[in-house]
Amino acid sequence: MRSRVQRARVGHDRWLVSYADFITLLFAFFVVLYAFARADQKKQIQVAQAINKALHTNGGTSSLDRPDDAQNSAQPAKPAGEELLTPMQVKYDLGRVQHDLSIALAQQIASKTIALEMGPDGLVISLREAGFFATGSATPKPEAMPALRTIAARLGVTPYDLRIEGHTDNVPIHTAEFDSNWELSSARATHIARLFLEMKAIPPDRLSAAGFAEFHPVASNDTAAGRSENRRVDLVVLPRAKLDFAPSGGALPSGPWRKITDE
Repeated sequence: MRSRVQRARVGHDRWLVSYADFITLLFAFFVVLYAFARADQKKQIQVAQAINKALHTNGGTSSLDRPDDAQNSAQPAKPAGEELLTPMQVKYDLGRVQHDLSIALAQQIASKTIALEMGPDGLVISLREAGFFATGSATPKPEAMPALRTIAARLGVTPYDLRIEGHTDNVPIHTAEFDSNWELSSARATHIARLFLEMKAIPPDRLSAAGFAEFHPVASNDTAAGRSENRRVDLVVLPRAKLDFAPSGGALPSGPWRKITDE
């Protein structure tokens, strides 16, 4: 009689074994999902670029080949891949660019001659006058060249456009070389653009330059510190797709780089 009771109890408890197996499998499933979610976006971009290049290679069998491909092959090669990415992936990729530059330019960021932030149009690399130009000059200082080479090399491997913006404070200028802040800001922007072209780091069709004089300040011109921040050249890394990079409010999550999320 006692052995029957023991066998009956064992039979009623056997569901725990199946339940434990189910929980284990469910845990493994979510671990796999998490691993996919944390996949290296850089590798995904490289794969997308490789696929796009293969589809457009002359002599390939892709139905996307066009008769004028031979003429297009004479054009300067452009990094591919942005058109194959979702808007979220583009934002994530620019976050990685920001992170990489923050490491490579840590010394300049610490000395406050370079600032990195996400603006409404994309990633903004702000070059402060104190670290890159002498007062009233549009020629970058020799000691600024290593930082400019680092920036050009990192941006050259991306598929994004680059708008170079010159800015000044509101103190009027009138020299033998520059008659106004418009001319100074424009000259600084075009000089940086010319340097990048001479480095052969960024294709000409991805570059643009503009001067904004004192009319787009980032700080008050009422103080010397504010005027110093306003004297700058901004390198704006621009996705060709229309995206909104402005923070949606509140502090950004902490992490190895600033994470940008969709609205």
